[in-house]
Amino acid sequence: MSNTHHFKTTNIKGKEYVEVNQRILYFRNNPAYSGWSLESEIISLDDSSCVIKSTVKDDAGRVRATGFAQEDRTSSNINKTSYVENCETSSWGRCLGNLGIGIETSIASANEVSMAIEKQNLMSSQATPLAKPIQQDDIYQKALKYVTDNPTSESLDKIIAKYPGKFSQIQISSLSKLIGK
Repeated sequence: MSNTHHFKTTNIKGKEYVEVNQRILYFRNNPAYSGWSLESEIISLDDSSCVIKSTVKDDAGRVRATGFAQEDRTSSNINKTSYVENCETSSWGRCLGNLGIGIETSIASANEVSMAIEKQNLMSSQATPLAKPIQQDDIYQKALKYVTDNPTSESLDKIIAKYPGKFSQIQISSLSKLIGK
């Protein structure tokens, strides 16, 4: 349905990404989704992390799509005060993307990619040379570019296999978000 609609996008590192608000506007204003719902459920929440599942249900209450997101309070400057809100927004974006809205260029939304870059920059600025060698940071930069340019499970698996043990769980999680995992 969304292939005839022109979504406003944001260019991030040379690639266009649809913003979550554009997906929501389309979902709320398109008559095809009249009576459908977008629901959020907190799966996990503590002082440092949040996981939210969003679900789209049709007018008969059938689940048509889901999406998950995870945010850490310390992963970015904005998350220091708004990690729950950012998690819900990311979850909505993934859910609507999984429904097929605004995925012409990527499942990942502009918001997700921006947050991943901000997390990466924050991790880089907080790392000491002993804790995070420059060589490893270069490998992650290459992986980030490769997966952003080729957002598939195969590309993620290929880059992880090429550099076994070189990525932290946070880095793997950020890369996975770029491909919709």
